[in-house]
Amino acid sequence: MLLRVLAALPFIGILLGVPFVNRVEPLMLGMPFVLAWIVMWVVLSSLIMAIVYRLDASNRHIAADGEEVRS
Repeated sequence: MLLRVLAALPFIGILLGVPFVNRVEPLMLGMPFVLAWIVMWVVLSSLIMAIVYRLDASNRHIAADGEEVRS
């Protein structure tokens, strides 16, 4: 359940959040606020998906001695 919520955050942030932040001012790093919002969510999406990958049980492998190994 937690993994699905984490995976849905980028969708919510980019598609559902943009109408609420759709303004030019303030400028952030020289970009309009809405563009900075989208760039921030693209970066956060990568981080969130890395966390989901690490927490997903199907990505764990069993070593020869029976211990779980994460790749």
